[in-house]
Amino acid sequence: MQQDKPAKDQIQQQLARLPLFAALDAEQLAGITAGVHAKPLPKGGTLFHKGDPCRGFYVVLSGQMKLAFRSPQGDEKVVEIISPNQSFGEAVMFLDRPYPVYAEALIDSQLAHIPSGPIFAMLERDHSFARKMLAGLSIRLHGLIQDVEAYSLHSSAQRVIGYLLEQCAEEGDGQAELSLPTSKQVVASHLNLKPETLSRIFHDLAEAGLITVSGKQITIHDLRRLREFGL
Repeated sequence: MQQDKPAKDQIQQQLARLPLFAALDAEQLAGITAGVHAKPLPKGGTLFHKGDPCRGFYVVLSGQMKLAFRSPQGDEKVVEIISPNQSFGEAVMFLDRPYPVYAEALIDSQLAHIPSGPIFAMLERDHSFARKMLAGLSIRLHGLIQDVEAYSLHSSAQRVIGYLLEQCAEEGDGQAELSLPTSKQVVASHLNLKPETLSRIFHDLAEAGLITVSGKQITIHDLRRLREFGL
């Protein structure tokens, strides 16, 4: 489906709300966004392939992206799911290496491409901006390490329960509703599971009276019991 590109001032306003750019004054932000361009991408569209050169990084303005690679056997492994107001590609930009993954739109998406030149110039001038960029990369690395830890030390059921609790905005011990942000197949790949394993675990949790699954909608009947079940 054809998407209208947002105007440059709209992109600048949205980027100004991101933690990375929030402390910049109008002149600094204008310098960063001078070379920014919008990239509409339909569902299933590929933004870049593994091995493509990296000349900047991206911010998801709307929609949802997945970063993934394929094994020699053709199996897909989803490394990360990127939602609105999140960025990706910074680490590869700094390394000046080709992309190690491919990026594909899970739904119709709007992206902003931020070229590397203005970013590098800002890093040389503004130490505060450099610290924010490093903090963002550190948070991303910490999240990936947590994922590897979960794959290595947690059972399949524990991974699924942890994911459900992570997606749930509710606190406390009562009932909660959530909607999976993407397809069950993508969720399974992100958790390093086969789709049929994810379906079996959902079935087992439902049989235990912990959840009800209806498409992407999941009702957690008792958050405390679900947490205890995952221990």
